[in-house]
Amino acid sequence: MTGFLILAFLILVAGVVAVPLASRFGLGSVLGYLLAGMAISPVLGALNVDVEALQVFAEFGVVMMLFIIGLEMEPKRLWAMRGKLLGLGGGQVVLTTLAIMGIALIDAQPWQTALAIGMVLALSSTAIIVQTLTEKNLLRSEGGEASFSVLLVQDVAVIPILALLPVLAMPELYASGTGHGEGGHGGLDLTANMSVWLAALSRIAAVAAVVGIGIYAIRPLFRYIAAANLRELFTAAALVVVIGIALLMSLVGLSPALGAFVAGVVLATSEYRHELESDINPFKGLLLGLFFITVGAGIDFVLAQQVWQDVVFWAAVTIAAKLAVLFVVGRLYGLRRQALWLFCLSLPQAGEFAFVLIAFAVANAVFAPEFADLLLLIVALTMLVTPLLFILYDKLIAHAYCTGDELEPDTIDEENPVIIAGRGRVGGIVDRMLQAAGHSTTVIDYDSHQLEIVRKFGFRTYFGDATRPDLLHSAGIDKARLLVVAMDEREQIDKLVKYATKHYPKLHVIARAIDRNHVYELWAYGCRDIIRETYDSSLRMGRSAFEALGMDRQQAQAATDAFEEMDRRFMPEVASLYRLDIPYHENEPLMQRVKELRSEWDPILTAQMDEILKRGK
Repeated sequence: MTGFLILAFLILVAGVVAVPLASRFGLGSVLGYLLAGMAISPVLGALNVDVEALQVFAEFGVVMMLFIIGLEMEPKRLWAMRGKLLGLGGGQVVLTTLAIMGIALIDAQPWQTALAIGMVLALSSTAIIVQTLTEKNLLRSEGGEASFSVLLVQDVAVIPILALLPVLAMPELYASGTGHGEGGHGGLDLTANMSVWLAALSRIAAVAAVVGIGIYAIRPLFRYIAAANLRELFTAAALVVVIGIALLMSLVGLSPALGAFVAGVVLATSEYRHELESDINPFKGLLLGLFFITVGAGIDFVLAQQVWQDVVFWAAVTIAAKLAVLFVVGRLYGLRRQALWLFCLSLPQAGEFAFVLIAFAVANAVFAPEFADLLLLIVALTMLVTPLLFILYDKLIAHAYCTGDELEPDTIDEENPVIIAGRGRVGGIVDRMLQAAGHSTTVIDYDSHQLEIVRKFGFRTYFGDATRPDLLHSAGIDKARLLVVAMDEREQIDKLVKYATKHYPKLHVIARAIDRNHVYELWAYGCRDIIRETYDSSLRMGRSAFEALGMDRQQAQAATDAFEEMDRRFMPEVASLYRLDIPYHENEPLMQRVKELRSEWDPILTAQMDEILKRGK
């Protein structure tokens, strides 16, 4: 018991001291945990702590992290990412494997070893990348979402890699007694002795069982637990769900993290989603921190001193090769500028699954133990470098693109019946009114400074140019009922109204007009619900002027209503004469009709005003 308390105290103190220091210097929490692990490594060695066993336990933090990410990603959003999953993810894994394999062949490695090295190093660190992207609020960005798509494919790729590694066994290693046929997981795999087809069917059945449990079993379970009205029981039930799904995946040789992600996606629409997330988050944070500490503590510094040149060389080769592949794949997929840089600098390290694959490769006589130790150091070094790459992104890349229209737009991950373009003086009030009435809105604004302010107050607004068709499509404009155009710039309003009315004729568009002339122009574009930005305030000022000149409130309001009714009645007729090809003041038919209407309008309006004044006497 005392030994456990000492270990727990040591790890917690290391994290509590190192992480705030690292964050203060802009290094990020991940590098802080890694440095904390390196600092306490000699002490753990003196206490005879089995770091590898501790790391296996800490990897459950990755499982919890994937579960929470799944909770935030509804199935329809995952389906919308299918192109990224197949194109970016599949391309990255295959091309990186081939690139690193080619370099290993040049280094005179046998082709079996070279292929195994390529597959091991092709995978990236889900724990480091997702944790860092979440801390920096970049996970929902275009580059962040592309990176996450690749990570999902890599988790799936672990399955065929585990199946392929035994085929690459080296006879001379078997002869020396290296291989012993045990898996790197160190756990029970019920599919180990099955035929390939039966094992595949078992794994498909396990995934289907996870989906079925998520749809039909978990909701009744939580309803039953909620009836007890004990928060600790709900937390226990949440842990049961995650641990049970991870166990099921492990029993059929699948990635527990992948199973947890699938379960999270299934529960993304559940009424218990937020409760699950809040209960799992503390455990996830602690276990992820422990995982990073064990990675730092697991570095063999004695061996590193002896082979540091090889470690540095292969770490540099791995990062360079993956950067090149990521750049090519990202460009081919259409990533540009800031999103492309984030994508490339996020993924060039090796990942935590490399520890499992390397142990599995040694067990199956693919790697010699000495070579595996070298490979583990290479993996650890690439993971240590990753936070520094994120610092490079923050200080140079993001800063270079931080001016106005250079910023990358946010990735819109929701589809609401109302889209509001612009969240300034007009759009902000409209949004608050609609939200108060229970209507869900998607707000897009291009003023990064304004967004920083409103986000501090808890208002969700997406950064981006609402006139871009691709951004509107991702916001679900084809399914929306209403588009509110509340932007400041006249040209932007015209561009958006013209596009929306042309391509979505059934969409109701409410447009903000700068002045009366702009009303006519928007009418010509096809918009039929146009609000002059100063019109209502002008009417209120006119009403106040009536009151200041002696009318009571009722009279002033009646007079204001009479003016507004007359103005609105004649507006469509004048707008129908507006022409886009000539200036407003050179349109003779329109000007003539305005004069005629005024001659008709003024006597009628004057008579109405007189009647209102008489009623008040």
